[in-house]
Amino acid sequence: MGVATCRLAPYTSSTYISLMLTNKKPLEWIGSSHKNSMALPADVRRLFGFALSLAQSGDKHDAARVLKGFGGAGVLEVLEDDVGGTYRAVYAVKFAEAVFVLHCFQMKSKRGIATPKEDMDIIHARLKIAEAYVKELRK
Repeated sequence: MGVATCRLAPYTSSTYISLMLTNKKPLEWIGSSHKNSMALPADVRRLFGFALSLAQSGDKHDAARVLKGFGGAGVLEVLEDDVGGTYRAVYAVKFAEAVFVLHCFQMKSKRGIATPKEDMDIIHARLKIAEAYVKELRK
């Protein structure tokens, strides 16, 4: 399935103070989501970055919508069309501790707009990693 282990950056106390002053949640990248996002076209990255910044502040980008299959509004996706195709970023906002980027990818489906099963499996697995990380933080 290719789900990587959780890649979380350790934050220093000054980072936490800065995030508290700006009232932003930290942004955590799960698995290869950061590497995958860096491979996207620049305009797509810019839009996804803005959407993630809004999510960190507790806001929602106009292009963000709830990803079905996750029982509520805790997992969102942003879609962007570019000359090279359609791209998606999927992230979890349901945790008070952080916004977790679960998956960034180019849509390759020729059968409509449904998210392919392989990508949904990755998203589910990475959401479980985020849930386990938050559970550890709360101990």
